[in-house]
Amino acid sequence: MASRPSDRCGTGVPPVNHAQDARATHAMNERIITIFGGSKCRESDAEYLEAIRVGEMLADAGFTICTGGYSGVMEAASRGAHERGGRVIGITMNQFKSEPNRYLTEKFPSAHFYERLQRLITRSVGYIALRGGMGTVTEISLVWNKMQTRVLEPRPLVLLGDCWPPIVRAWQRHLAVSDSDVEILRFATTPEEAVDIILKESDGVLSPLPSGEGWVKA
Repeated sequence: MASRPSDRCGTGVPPVNHAQDARATHAMNERIITIFGGSKCRESDAEYLEAIRVGEMLADAGFTICTGGYSGVMEAASRGAHERGGRVIGITMNQFKSEPNRYLTEKFPSAHFYERLQRLITRSVGYIALRGGMGTVTEISLVWNKMQTRVLEPRPLVLLGDCWPPIVRAWQRHLAVSDSDVEILRFATTPEEAVDIILKESDGVLSPLPSGEGWVKA
């Protein structure tokens, strides 16, 4: 007669993994905001200074910051949050030779670009994009398209800076971008305005639990 599985105490009930339960509870309660932006800006550039302020205010509000993990806007947002004692996650790339910025508290190395993009997007309850290049445009476009197609439930996608309204108007003029598509976006001219939108519109947004792979200590 086959014996039934049992734990070491012989009760037949698997032991409770309190550490795993604690991690799951933390993940459920964690509020992550992803910040997109260029890697080439300098410390004196407006978007670098704005990203520092965004990181500071989000950390003060209890959010975890997630970025691509490298230089420029990513570094500035990480720096602002880190200096306020916030948790800062960097989604890095195995193929990149650059070192991640020193303000990360944890990092997640990705094997390829799409995995990295998914990690930047999936668990976040909101996004702020500052001035950047084609990588930033790719990140915005993927989040935007996921919300257009309802693959991703509505959550704030804030475009911070004077550069964005004319770019979006050009997309509408030359591409198949409708007014209803643009209504998904939020525009802000200051870090304070951007964070205020996040605070108001991320409330009630649910993020899925992580898929099992752990973050790596930076």
